[in-house]
Amino acid sequence: MKAEDIKKLIEAGLPGSVAQVKGDDGVHFEAIIISDAFEGKGMLAQHKMVYATLGDLMHSAIHALSMKTYTPRQWEKKHA
Repeated sequence: MKAEDIKKLIEAGLPGSVAQVKGDDGVHFEAIIISDAFEGKGMLAQHKMVYATLGDLMHSAIHALSMKTYTPRQWEKKHA
């Protein structure tokens, strides 16, 4: 599995989102995901939304996915 493939799956599963995914060994990945869909949802709900975009890959091709999720407003505030 490649980081770029995970990025595409997340962005397709959460339309309008922007994902940055890193991982060099093919099974351990780190992601930052920015999406309007996260608005009003807690961190656990946001992470479940991301896991849903990856489906069964989370139990097979992807061993670990560390992620940070943000709404666009939270992302802007963090980088202001």
